[in-house]
Amino acid sequence: MASSSENNVNSDLSERMDGVSLNDGDVEMENTDLPSAIIIVNVADVVFESESEKSIFEEVFRQFDAGATFQYLKSFRRARCNYCSPIVAAKARIQLHETELCGNRIKCFFVQSPSEALRNSEPYLQLPPLEKQFLISPPASPPVGWEPVPEAEPIINYDLLNAVVRLAPGEKHELHPPVDNAPAIVVHICEDPEGYKDKPLVQTRRPNCGGP
Repeated sequence: MASSSENNVNSDLSERMDGVSLNDGDVEMENTDLPSAIIIVNVADVVFESESEKSIFEEVFRQFDAGATFQYLKSFRRARCNYCSPIVAAKARIQLHETELCGNRIKCFFVQSPSEALRNSEPYLQLPPLEKQFLISPPASPPVGWEPVPEAEPIINYDLLNAVVRLAPGEKHELHPPVDNAPAIVVHICEDPEGYKDKPLVQTRRPNCGGP
């Protein structure tokens, strides 16, 4: 036999649901982005301590969906109810919000669903763009409002690199031709001494550490 508390809850719920169906315009959300679960806050302590009170609590929410499932957060006095569709969840949220259940006035809220950007993103942080960051170092005591200023990328003189590559040992290279008031600038590249690469390294003699 149902308890008086359960009868009172069912009676109050019947009055709230009178004349309301899942096809009502308030909950007609075929293409909605609403979640299919709700969070119930201010759940009475007896719901966590008594199986009979928990059954009464769950029965109220299962009147919208017999297959609803629950997760309880006793430390926060909250519970989560999972429904089969957002339409059913919206109907339960509308009808049960601010309802007195098991001695407490509960409040119902939709579970916050992740945004579209988060749903489509990877579950980990993305690497920054593959580019060097040339930033000017901050001063020792940055003034108020100081912000780092991006520095221009270093200029690579490819003509100079090409000229260096063409330098050959034992040859002279004219860097600047002579003019009326200045001589030419000529660079003579030194050759490596013969046998320099094959010269053995002389090992340093270990000092005599023996006793007298």
